[in-house]
Amino acid sequence: MWTSGRKIGAFLKLLKRCQRCRWGAVRRGPAEGRLCRLLSSSSAAAAAPPWKLLFFGTDQFAVESLKLLTASRSSGEGIVETLEVVTLTGDVPVKRFAQQNHLPVHSWPPDDVEGRFDVGVVVSFGCLLPERLIKKFPYGILNVHPSLLPRWRGPAPVFHTIMHGDSMTGVSIIQIRPHRFDTGPVLNQQLYQVPKNCTADELGATLATVGARLLINTLMSLSERIENKREQGQSGATFAPKIKTSMSWMVWEEQTCDQIDRLYRSIGSRIPLRTMWMGMTIKLLDFAGKCHISLSDQERKPIPGSVSFQKETNTLAVCCKDGWVGFRAVLLKKRLTAADFYNGYLHHTLHNNTLCETAEGQFVSKKGGTEVHQMRRNSKL
Repeated sequence: MWTSGRKIGAFLKLLKRCQRCRWGAVRRGPAEGRLCRLLSSSSAAAAAPPWKLLFFGTDQFAVESLKLLTASRSSGEGIVETLEVVTLTGDVPVKRFAQQNHLPVHSWPPDDVEGRFDVGVVVSFGCLLPERLIKKFPYGILNVHPSLLPRWRGPAPVFHTIMHGDSMTGVSIIQIRPHRFDTGPVLNQQLYQVPKNCTADELGATLATVGARLLINTLMSLSERIENKREQGQSGATFAPKIKTSMSWMVWEEQTCDQIDRLYRSIGSRIPLRTMWMGMTIKLLDFAGKCHISLSDQERKPIPGSVSFQKETNTLAVCCKDGWVGFRAVLLKKRLTAADFYNGYLHHTLHNNTLCETAEGQFVSKKGGTEVHQMRRNSKL
């Protein structure tokens, strides 16, 4: 134990010599060698920012994290020392942002990574990183994922959060592992309550901001986060596949009003809902929600797919499993309002607030059901 000023002074001189000898400035004696080895091991265990960082991303969701990293580097906050970007070919949002902010851009897969970076960050990149690349980053590669893992692993967690009616979601920061997406240990998580009637686009924009802030928070104490990382369990794990056109087909006999509402809010801005009418595909636009209608013939029970034009609200009401849902427009050969579609195609057989059992007054489910229903049965990993 150092108890005197003389001994403390000797220790400080030894420490100074050790710091110099680590850079080859002086030759080390036995004492300096032992202390240098001790300091080297201690500094490796207590490494802290600023980090030399390589960012992997493509879309607007990823841009939010890249913005905050760029601002952190420019502000001198001491979190990011150097920042470079890997992205895919094409005019993607991450590439545009990087070029506008004079960040070095690498094509995929990147070259010349060895020894140049401390940590990598992946946000909405879409490519599985090989183990040989991950090992080139001393602190691994982090991933910003917009769900509370292990729920909704996969490429489309925000869409499935809305589609399945989750009331709570969030963002997870994990270390990526090779061979499988979204299975690495969790370093940080933040919960977020899904607003009522929120769309996937609105939720995605909010979680992008939440995720960017959570990433900065994680980088500020990365060594500690890694030391206390938590492995994901399989309990509650679900898969969120990419959204596809096959998910948009209506099955009026099986889908409830709430399910149609969630489907529209999840994918409707990108893939219109579809049904069959007179052997043709018709796209259903401008969802009006659940309809409360009064039919002139109360004795006749409507069948799923039945159409009733509601003149007061200018909507086409369609019967589903447990009620009626409305649409203000459709796309046949061109976009038509509900009134235009009724006047042009339905008025000969379908009168206001009445039902018609002929083909003209029926929307027909596509045979074989929809991929949404198959996905619901197979979502458990």
